[in-house]
Amino acid sequence: MLGGTVVGRYYGAHVTVVEAEGRPTRFTWEGRVYGIRRIIDHWVTLRRDWTPGADSQVPERRHWRVEAGSAYSQGVYELRQDTATDEWLLSRVWG
Repeated sequence: MLGGTVVGRYYGAHVTVVEAEGRPTRFTWEGRVYGIRRIIDHWVTLRRDWTPGADSQVPERRHWRVEAGSAYSQGVYELRQDTATDEWLLSRVWG
């Protein structure tokens, strides 16, 4: 952290994530597999575009800050899962 602000490079890249017991265990980004060594933080937010209505399912965005690595790179990564679409994004990277 720098001056109370979390910094990192933003990506917004789609990734493939393998889960176990509701937690990410590894992800694939640009053809490389990153094993998750440690979950640093986890939080949930609501999608900004959601409005209450007929759909009883509240669409969440689940955020995971993890320590992970591949054979070529390791660092801290922030993954985001959209529960409405089940899409995973790589939000940020700290190298």
